[in-house]
Amino acid sequence: MTTAEAKAVIYPDSDGEPLAETQTHVWVILSLLSMLSRYLGERAVVFADQFFYYIEGNPRARVAPDVMVVFGIEPGMRRSYKLWEEGQAPGMIMEVTSEGTREMDWGFKKRLYEQIGVREYWLFDPLGEWIEGQLQGYRLDEDGVYRSIKNPVSEVLGLRLQPGMGRLDLYRLDNGEKLLTPDELAQELIQKEQVLEQTHQQLAQKEQELLLERQRAERLAAYLRSQGINPDEIGG
Repeated sequence: MTTAEAKAVIYPDSDGEPLAETQTHVWVILSLLSMLSRYLGERAVVFADQFFYYIEGNPRARVAPDVMVVFGIEPGMRRSYKLWEEGQAPGMIMEVTSEGTREMDWGFKKRLYEQIGVREYWLFDPLGEWIEGQLQGYRLDEDGVYRSIKNPVSEVLGLRLQPGMGRLDLYRLDNGEKLLTPDELAQELIQKEQVLEQTHQQLAQKEQELLLERQRAERLAAYLRSQGINPDEIGG
């Protein structure tokens, strides 16, 4: 394909389809996007429901992984991900699956990601529709073949995955810290604001008590002086 032909190919950024089929699936995808973006920072770029083109010149050769993490590329926003431009296969892809997407997620996408060289592929079933235990992971072995992950641990991300009904909790392997969802972050902020407000109130109360104590001391000193007693000499 010539340079002119390559430039003439249009790679759409969207197909106009909804992010996910249920609010639960949407919440899980957006929560994972938020948690992983904050956790990984500039170490990786995290995508959510964006087109991933894997064959140059063929705009139909695309998928839109629910969550995709790519290491070794420049940080920044992208409208889509073109494998031949970036030159880096995703390190991890997760599909937030359902009974309706089961065949595609477990069949075509699994084979595709294996062939492309995605190191880890995870399937999370937030409603428990078809995966026993809700979570199934695959990791490439030395021969480039997916092998089932026995423990819910992502070596690529350095995280332990704990599925629940309608949510997927993530814990760091290095210190056990739980990654907070946007809702949990908001609640933590509210709690910190409440503690800060309580601290301000306590400081204001202390200041008021000190002011009253100072006023009492000044009245006492004034009384002593009226009686001919120098308060500065008392106890000297």
